[in-house]
Amino acid sequence: MKMQFNRNFLRRASVAAVSLLFLQSGWAVEPFTVKDIRVEGLQRAEAGTIFASLPVRVGDTYSDDKAAASIRALFGLGLFKDVRIDVSDGVLIVIVEERPTIAEIDFSGTKEFDKDVLKKALLQIGLADGRPFDKALVDKAEQELKRQYINRSMYASEVITTVTPVDRNRVNLSFAVQEGEPAKISEIRIVGNKAFSESTLRGLFDLDTGGWLSWYTKSDRYARAKLNADLESLRSYYLARGYLEFKVDSTQVAISPNKQDISLTINVTEGDQFVVSKVNLVGNFLDKDAEFKSLVAIQVGQPYNADQVAVTSKAFTDYFGNFGYAFSRVEPRTVIDRATNRVEVTLQVDPSRRVYVRRINVAGNDRTRDEVIRREFRQLEASWYDGERIKQSRNRVDRLGYFKEVTMDTSEVPGSFDQVDLTISVVEKPTGSISLGAGISSADGVGLSFGFKQDNAFGSGNSLGVEVNTSKQNRVLVFNTTNPYFTEDGVSRSIDIYKRDSKPYLDIDSYKIETTGGSVRFGVPFSEYDTVFFGLGIDQTTIVPGTLLPVVYQDFANKFGFTSNAVPLTVGWGRDSRDSALVPTVGKVIKTSAEWSVAGELKYVRGTAAYQQYLPVTNKITAALNAELSVGSATGDSFYPIFKNFYSGGLGTVRGFEQGSLTTESQRTLGLTATGGTKKINFNAELLSPLPGGGKDRTLRVYAFADAGGIYGPDEGLQLQDMRSSYGFGISWISPVGPLRLAYAWPVKKFEGDRIQQLQFQIGSSF
Repeated sequence: MKMQFNRNFLRRASVAAVSLLFLQSGWAVEPFTVKDIRVEGLQRAEAGTIFASLPVRVGDTYSDDKAAASIRALFGLGLFKDVRIDVSDGVLIVIVEERPTIAEIDFSGTKEFDKDVLKKALLQIGLADGRPFDKALVDKAEQELKRQYINRSMYASEVITTVTPVDRNRVNLSFAVQEGEPAKISEIRIVGNKAFSESTLRGLFDLDTGGWLSWYTKSDRYARAKLNADLESLRSYYLARGYLEFKVDSTQVAISPNKQDISLTINVTEGDQFVVSKVNLVGNFLDKDAEFKSLVAIQVGQPYNADQVAVTSKAFTDYFGNFGYAFSRVEPRTVIDRATNRVEVTLQVDPSRRVYVRRINVAGNDRTRDEVIRREFRQLEASWYDGERIKQSRNRVDRLGYFKEVTMDTSEVPGSFDQVDLTISVVEKPTGSISLGAGISSADGVGLSFGFKQDNAFGSGNSLGVEVNTSKQNRVLVFNTTNPYFTEDGVSRSIDIYKRDSKPYLDIDSYKIETTGGSVRFGVPFSEYDTVFFGLGIDQTTIVPGTLLPVVYQDFANKFGFTSNAVPLTVGWGRDSRDSALVPTVGKVIKTSAEWSVAGELKYVRGTAAYQQYLPVTNKITAALNAELSVGSATGDSFYPIFKNFYSGGLGTVRGFEQGSLTTESQRTLGLTATGGTKKINFNAELLSPLPGGGKDRTLRVYAFADAGGIYGPDEGLQLQDMRSSYGFGISWISPVGPLRLAYAWPVKKFEGDRIQQLQFQIGSSF
């Protein structure tokens, strides 16, 4: 850009200098008073633009200096390719020749980039329809296009610019691009490594020589920024294993003559491995030396680990921050003894000064209201700076799920040594989803389905959802809304209203189950991680008699009638310590809930307890464990309602079996179809890894799993020998429409009559 600017400047300066020389040598005039100024040659430019730019006015004294200054000023407008000034009887005649105007900019052959994106990029450098034509800017645009293609490893790309004159002193610009095929990395060599194999070190890189998924990850396309990141990963790997003097000597990038293959060679010097001999703490530790010593993660007698040093330094600064010291400094120093290959680590600390927060600013929330973000803060304005509360505040805002990025910045207040301002910056993301579907069959007719959910309705932080299905077999109308701050103390309120009609068989005279009800629930936070839920609902279920009515439904209707009511009270508790809700790698989720019907014809109690644990096996592989137990029972001398049964089978329980198809022992003995059970137990284990060839992208993962689970009737015990089991593999993808999971399973233990479904698909939660 600088070179192009200099060329443009020199060209204009040269024209002005020639004009000045011409005036001085051939047309030098005696100074005179200007009587009038006329402009000739204008086509599109306004005369007022000329008069405003001229450094001379009517009545001024005109001289050769004024003439030179006038020409420079007019050329500086960038509107003219030629400017002359004539003098006649005290009248200045400004004669200009305008530059052509760009009539249209077109692109051809651009498959890698959208044309509208390219036009916006050219607009930023001054090229657009209606702008004056400037050859220097055109050259600059051509080079910029080539640079963009090089950034995408398309080194063989060529750009040919065509300027076509059209009427009224205009031109059309056409950029014809021959993109060619992108160059791909054919070889990555690491030279000089001894302690670790070349394959191990190459496994640290995002760049690779390609795989079956490279079309998606583009990991085989060279980019300098990616290489620098990979070299930093390589350096960190060695520093975390005691190689303090490791260095990358050089990198060579070789491109084949046909510009299709790239070879990378990285030369390294490992140096010796050093073991930590001693850790010293030096500085002011606020008389809390014991607390700081407990934060030291550096292990004496083990190889020096830069990650442990970084973790310790951060722990120190965070702990200082808890006492208001926002600008503490921790400086690790090493003293190397090459004779013994040992290193002494000294952590020099300076807490600096204690400060308090003057103001908290919120930025980037174009849609979400300020109060939705501010109410999550635990750090208050005009209070001492507290690092732990600030971290909690940032994490709480992030857990809202409304933002792609949440960052917290601390800045000093000018003129004040003990005050800081906090700025939380967010990048909003879409929080709503709409689903629309239709189906048609000879038996069911036309069925429409519609779903809408908005987690941050109108930027208020409230959620709103609607679900509609007009199918003759499963008609659904559901409305739900949640206000997470029903009270200022953070008590949430959720309301659900629903009507569901289920007709298991297409026969027009078959039986049908109709359910109508609603509920209201409240969530009371008891800590930063624990919430207790309680609520009240009303539920009416009607069995519409017809053909194929199961005996258990008929028996229930004989005792309680075809229409029955329940008024359930609900209570629950939940704790979530995962590092991510969508792609967890560590942490756990514990949930318990209970439902007790206290009024109506139906008297029952049912409860569920679930536990999930995520454990990092390696830096890429995560183990996930899940256990769930659900139990339901009638209260008093009542009869447990069959439509409150639990179901098992399929995704979320035991994969490889049709969804909700597992039968109890008594159902199998009597040859009945699955109608659920009053008890359910479920176990799942998974190993998740980034998709091979997908680099370190955790949104696209493969997993292997093993499932076991069973369903039991009211008079049956939890017999492990009655459990089904399966194993298999699958793919997990955080897609734009939500978490997507595809599983292929092989049943290990099954019973006669079980309905097998090996390939299953789900958009929803983890297990």
